[in-house]
Amino acid sequence: MKLIVGLGNPGSAYENTRHNIGFMVLDELAKRNNLTFFLESKFKGMLASINLNGQKAILLKPMTYMNLSGESVIKVMQFYKIDVEDLVVISDDLDSPFGRVRMRQNGSPGGHNGHKNIVSHLKTEEYKRIKIGIDRNPNISVVDWVLKKFTSEELLTLKPSIDRACEAIEKYIGGETFYKVSSLYSSK
Repeated sequence: MKLIVGLGNPGSAYENTRHNIGFMVLDELAKRNNLTFFLESKFKGMLASINLNGQKAILLKPMTYMNLSGESVIKVMQFYKIDVEDLVVISDDLDSPFGRVRMRQNGSPGGHNGHKNIVSHLKTEEYKRIKIGIDRNPNISVVDWVLKKFTSEELLTLKPSIDRACEAIEKYIGGETFYKVSSLYSSK
């Protein structure tokens, strides 16, 4: 079984903010596959399950706020006995051009607090990532930028990137290797 985690912050105040792109991808994936998320308080998250080509995965939106995402991730992994090699985390990427989809087998958290907390709980950086570029605005502090809502024009521009990430996740859950999916769906 695979675990696909979309990072974000809970609550309407954070909807459509740059930091919530992981939630946005999972919401679109759920919509495409007619899935419903449910709150599971023992996991501190919203969960849905998906089955593609006989392959099962759990989709998780941690409700812990970004900086404590690892608390939810580790609980789900331990309960369902999911190996770190079957974990994919979707997040925003401040250091990539807007809308760029990057898929990585592993890597450091950089300055991303959600990844930092996951690494802290898992005691490893060896998990897969799908990162979507949100660019950087030198005139706005990082905190204010990542919590800034996308404009309606940006949401339109971002739609193909979210679709691309969803297609990649569907292929991966359905049995393709992450390496192959990365070569097909990572933006240049």
